[in-house]
Amino acid sequence: MAHDQPVKALVIALTGHTAAAVYSINRLQLDSLCFVLPEGAKALVEADVQPKIEHMPRRWDWVVLAETDEFVSCYRALAQALPEMLRTWDVQPGELVVDVTGATPAMAGALTLATLSHSSRVVSLVPAREGQEEDRIDIAGQPFLWTQGNPWDEAASVSRREGCELFNRGLFAASAKLFRELEARVSGGQKPLYRAFADLADGYDLWERFQYRQAWEKLKHAVKAFEMAALWGGPPGLKAVLPPIKANVGFLEKLVLDPAPVKDMQPIDLLAHAGRRLRGAHDPETAMVSLVRALEAFAQRQLFKQHQIKTWDVLPEQLPEALRETCRTCWLEDLDGKYKLPLQAQFRVLAGLGDQMGQAFLREWPTMKPLLDAASHAVLGHGFEPVKAERVQQLYDVVLRLTGVHEASLPKFPTLNV
Repeated sequence: MAHDQPVKALVIALTGHTAAAVYSINRLQLDSLCFVLPEGAKALVEADVQPKIEHMPRRWDWVVLAETDEFVSCYRALAQALPEMLRTWDVQPGELVVDVTGATPAMAGALTLATLSHSSRVVSLVPAREGQEEDRIDIAGQPFLWTQGNPWDEAASVSRREGCELFNRGLFAASAKLFRELEARVSGGQKPLYRAFADLADGYDLWERFQYRQAWEKLKHAVKAFEMAALWGGPPGLKAVLPPIKANVGFLEKLVLDPAPVKDMQPIDLLAHAGRRLRGAHDPETAMVSLVRALEAFAQRQLFKQHQIKTWDVLPEQLPEALRETCRTCWLEDLDGKYKLPLQAQFRVLAGLGDQMGQAFLREWPTMKPLLDAASHAVLGHGFEPVKAERVQQLYDVVLRLTGVHEASLPKFPTLNV
């Protein structure tokens, strides 16, 4: 007898052909076993099946069907009993095999549907026709063929589009979870593709939480897997999505490998993050926090790269003469004895040092002050008033003018249409 790799669990339909059931159970070497059968077949299990099992499963049970020829009745019984049983047995998605050899059409349909979330293989012994010799099996003097298939290999395309839609809405964790489940359910040849989709979603989720190095690693792995899949055809649209992902990998590489204490690409990323939170997630509160932080990061970058000033540890002697006394009296932290520049002071220092961005800040100040006040009064600022999206957009436009950044140069997350 042929033996497959041991399986976690088998759900097998049984109405009368016990020899076929015995063959499947012994071939699959299962850990847990559930019979789906009518009341009258329980005696067959005890008399004709159990004594012939070569390796008794650690756990076994059955689901009794009152009507084996009515789909709705079969499905109701299975839907009520199987989920809790599989949860108790700790059967994960993709670990279940379903045998429909002994099923009526109603049982087969109901069983396939009720187990779809956990199954990765449906097997059946079908009568062999004359001339069919390959994979022929003789059971109780009758010729059969062992057939098997994975319904998820075809159904995965629908779920893949659902995962892509979640990704495009910025729900990266949910997208990754769905792709991981697909990876577990599809057959071996498709697993690397769905692992890559899950890595991709994980990578952008990490990026959205500013975990740059981990995000970079995840996206690099995803790109390699997608390139390999594209060589063999891959799903439609896969090649088109590679260039923007590669561009993002390049952006993250520069950010991660920058050894400077003030990273050159950080303000750009914060500004892009603010735009995604505002327009993609429709979350103006978080967008405003990111935007104000981006504004500060641009000032910090300019002060450090052009004047070697660290805003979190500044020396009064580094500042323009007019600001030194203010620094000594107002910007000293009593706990660590360091001078730290607040946001507006950073731009005042830049302006006093003749920096164009600092001087532009002073020109824009009448426009910016009410917008920064709105950020301060926001719930995630220091107040109790939810900030309005239009206020965030107004400040976003000012920051673009002030820094000279073109929106087209910001990193953009890809849209998945795969």
